[in-house]
Amino acid sequence: MKMHVGKFEAVQTLDAFDWRVIESKDTISVIGLGYVGAVSLACLSSLGHKVIGADIDAKKVDSISWGQSPIVEDQLGELLTAGVNDELLTATTDVAQAVMDSDVTFVSVGTPTSEDGGCDTRAIKAVARSIGTAIAAKDEFHVVVLRCSVPPGTTLEIMTPIIEEVSGKRAGQDFGVCFNPEFLREGTAVADFHAPPKTVIGVTDERTANILKKIYAPVDDNPIVTSVDVAELVKYVDNVWHATKVSFANEVGRLCKPMGIDSHKVMDIFVQDTKLNLSPYYLKPGFAFGGSCLPKEVRAVSHLAEQLNVNVPLIDSLIPTNDQQVEEAIEMVRKTGAKKAAILGVAFKPGTDDLRESPVLEVIAALRAEGVEVTAYDPAIVPGPHIAQQFEYMQHASPHLKAVVDALPDFLKQTPEEAIADADAIIVSQNGPAIRSVMRSKKEDAAVVDLVRLHAEPPACSRYAGIGW
Repeated sequence: MKMHVGKFEAVQTLDAFDWRVIESKDTISVIGLGYVGAVSLACLSSLGHKVIGADIDAKKVDSISWGQSPIVEDQLGELLTAGVNDELLTATTDVAQAVMDSDVTFVSVGTPTSEDGGCDTRAIKAVARSIGTAIAAKDEFHVVVLRCSVPPGTTLEIMTPIIEEVSGKRAGQDFGVCFNPEFLREGTAVADFHAPPKTVIGVTDERTANILKKIYAPVDDNPIVTSVDVAELVKYVDNVWHATKVSFANEVGRLCKPMGIDSHKVMDIFVQDTKLNLSPYYLKPGFAFGGSCLPKEVRAVSHLAEQLNVNVPLIDSLIPTNDQQVEEAIEMVRKTGAKKAAILGVAFKPGTDDLRESPVLEVIAALRAEGVEVTAYDPAIVPGPHIAQQFEYMQHASPHLKAVVDALPDFLKQTPEEAIADADAIIVSQNGPAIRSVMRSKKEDAAVVDLVRLHAEPPACSRYAGIGW
């Protein structure tokens, strides 16, 4: 026999009349079922929360409703399946109803680069109106948690006023507002959720802070509680720093190569200083940074500084130096004289099917424009309409890549063997067992352009070239 009493569940065993009071968990709605939203949905359900996913994309909703992951991400499919089977996880296209049926709402919609180089907040505004409509009909205190990467001021000056206007209620009094940045790496997002590097909770009231602290207690019992604007900027600063580390290491590689100095040996020593140099992550010379976060947020911070009339030459230099690393790769392929080139790895990093601002697309575009026949392979990418959908995210940042994205299904091969079969040059942009293995079967005279450092000791071969070593 079970009796539900408010936020507590009293359970009586039939054979022992042993009453236990178990505090129930908040029901959480997650609006936006992209990478962050889908991972948050699955992981929160694994912590025992009843979760409701909401998205205007019916295909994503249907996929998640069946317990299937709409993206390539380690462990995500298993968690979604478990959540559905345990009757903890559902999904819907009705955003307002999802808010109505929950206690806390996580907002994880897309914030791509806008036409002027800033942050496109249209999706946040649309969701805020739906949340306001739902909150207007609720008597309970509801918490709204923004998880998107946004410029400082977005939570309190854009999202919150819309919710207040539509609902007729006041933030901090009738509903709570929080900015809770995520620090999830694509490919290891589930593991990062359960073992976060830090948990940042930006709030304006203590009640909301306590609700978020309770949600995250199973994975982090010592979260950082701060103001909303500080939390917003922390997310940008983190990603700009990561972008800085990538570009710094690549410049070291470009400096080392003409002097005959092994850049990896230099950086291996450099990163041993974890007290002053912080972290070895990203600090390896290699290819350009890409993906849905780093390029977009470097542009956003430059745009913010321009609006504030603040000079930030290092940050402003990150995109140009990143572009230089792409040009370096293209020039290395040109030097091979190849007429047929194979690309091993198309997504911006291994373990994901995310093409958004993948720097390899720039290489492919340049080679095709110069008449080079290109084939490609990526273990995580399957041809389909989702490829074209990803271009919509970067249409303002990289409009010139539309032709490459449209043609990708035509030259994408199912196996690495097919991709390299007739290639004069092989461009390696991902490192993995399958790719390392297939390199043994390449044509003897095929040139190798290594963007990832396939081996700790590069081969002493005239047909091999490393981008920074």
